Amino acid sequence: MKQCTHADALPHPEPAPLSETCLECEAAGTHPVQLRLCLDCGHVGCCDSSPLRHATEHHKDTGHPIMRTFEPGEDWRWCFVDHVLV
Repeated sequence: MKQCTHADALPHPEPAPLSETCLECEAAGTHPVQLRLCLDCGHVGCCDSSPLRHATEHHKDTGHPIMRTFEPGEDWRWCFVDHVLV
C-alpha cells in the first residue's frame, strides 16, 4: 500500500484558512461544490467536482502537496503527489 511521503513536513499548527470560500470561484462567478484547505499555506479552493477545480490548480501552481477537506463534519486529507489519503 502506497503511503504519503509529505505529511511529516506539514507546518504545526496547520495554517489558518485565508478565506471562508474559494475566492477564485467568487471572482469567476461560479459556485464551489465543496471546499479544500491547503495544509501548506491555508489557501481555500474548490474541489474537483467544482467547475474550475481551484484546489488542484493551487497544487499545480505551488507544488503544495496536501490538502484537507474544509467541509463541516469531515476530517480527511489528500496528498496530490502520492495520490493517497493521509
